[in-house]
Amino acid sequence: MAVVFERPKSLKETKFHYCPGCHHGIIHRLVAEVIDELKLQEKTIAILPVGCAVLGYEYFDVDCIEAAHGRAPAVATGVKRCRPETFVFTYQGDGDLASIGTAEIIHAAARGENISVIYVNNAIYGMTGGQMAPTTLLGQKTTTSPQGRKAELTGYPLRVCEMLATLQGVTYLERTSVHDPKHVRKTKKAIKEAFQVQLAGKGFALVEVLSACPTNWRMSPERALDFVKNQMINYYPLGVFKSLEEVE
Repeated sequence: MAVVFERPKSLKETKFHYCPGCHHGIIHRLVAEVIDELKLQEKTIAILPVGCAVLGYEYFDVDCIEAAHGRAPAVATGVKRCRPETFVFTYQGDGDLASIGTAEIIHAAARGENISVIYVNNAIYGMTGGQMAPTTLLGQKTTTSPQGRKAELTGYPLRVCEMLATLQGVTYLERTSVHDPKHVRKTKKAIKEAFQVQLAGKGFALVEVLSACPTNWRMSPERALDFVKNQMINYYPLGVFKSLEEVE
């Protein structure tokens, strides 16, 4: 009997620790599938900073380096410059990349570092208990904004793709989602494109993936999917913000 679906070789046979309804497991699998398809397992180095995915080394069957909170782009820069023959990607959440790591991601992008970034945006701090993040939507309730986020107090949610698209060093930017099968497939395609940009030596690439956090949103997994579809995508529109064709 032909095998039509199996665990990617680049994903260890380990049970995920993520909460029910969390999308990190889906995104991990997509990354691993692309690594397998591009035959990158033996040359890949994953950079994993602080956040829900800090235990990524338990799941990705590639060489992994842990980075300080927000500093994954800096570590990835050092690795790629020292070992240009390797394939280097970072896997970061919004509390990491868009908050304490804002300077790191902006300057790595501005320099056009030849790295790939997987940026998971669930609009909240997940690992540390559900505090408001730079990406938390206006009106969204968190442990530190129990009445809902207010622009006059904390500003507006940060749109990372739109911000990075203004930088000349950036080659590829796309925002996707994994709230339904159609968009899961589109996310895999975007990840593959970002990885191929690095393999071609064309510079900085980032894929932002809108993701649910049912536990900290205080929602059922089903309601969380609706929140992504009906709330997050309204503020964070999906699509390609910069492509290799535009740069060339």
